[in-house]
Amino acid sequence: MVNVRQHNPTPSSPFGGRLNLLLSSGPGSMPGNDWACQLPTLLAPMGVTTVIARSGAEATDVIRSTPVHLAIVYLGIPLETSTAEQSSGGEGGKRVLELLSRLESPPPTLIIKARRTKREDGRALHAALTAGAFAVLDRPVNLETVLRTMSRALSKHYADRWPDSHSS
Repeated sequence: MVNVRQHNPTPSSPFGGRLNLLLSSGPGSMPGNDWACQLPTLLAPMGVTTVIARSGAEATDVIRSTPVHLAIVYLGIPLETSTAEQSSGGEGGKRVLELLSRLESPPPTLIIKARRTKREDGRALHAALTAGAFAVLDRPVNLETVLRTMSRALSKHYADRWPDSHSS
C-alpha cells in the first residue's frame, strides 16, 4: 500500500475538493521546494485538495484511483519511494507524464525540471510538450510563478469553471 499524503479531505468524495491537484513532490525529492510545502495550505480554503506523491509509483496509484483535475509533476522524482531508487532519479516523472497523457480527459499539467545542458533541456521540453504539458518551469521556481501558471492552465482548460469533481 502506498502512503500518499492528502490535504483538505472532506467526506463527500475520496479526495473531496472542488478540484484535485496531484503534486509529485515531497521532502527530499525536489530541492528548493518551499513553494510546494506552502501550496496545499494556501489552496485548501478554495476547495482544492492537494494529493502529494513522492514517487512515480505513488503518483500512479493516485492517477488510477482519483480524478486528477490539475497536475504538477517534478521530472526528477524517483520511480519508487525507496532511497536506493532515489539516486537513479528522474524516471518517475516520465512515468507520471505518460499515465496522465493516456487518461480519457488528461488534466492540465505543469512540469518542473532541473536546469541541465541545452541539449538535455531541449529533450526534456520536447518530451513534456509531446506528453501534453501545459507549461514547463525550470527549477528553482517560486510560489507566485506556480500560482500564475496554474491559474492560466485552469482558465484555458476548464473555461473559467470548476471541473466536475467526479471526472478526470
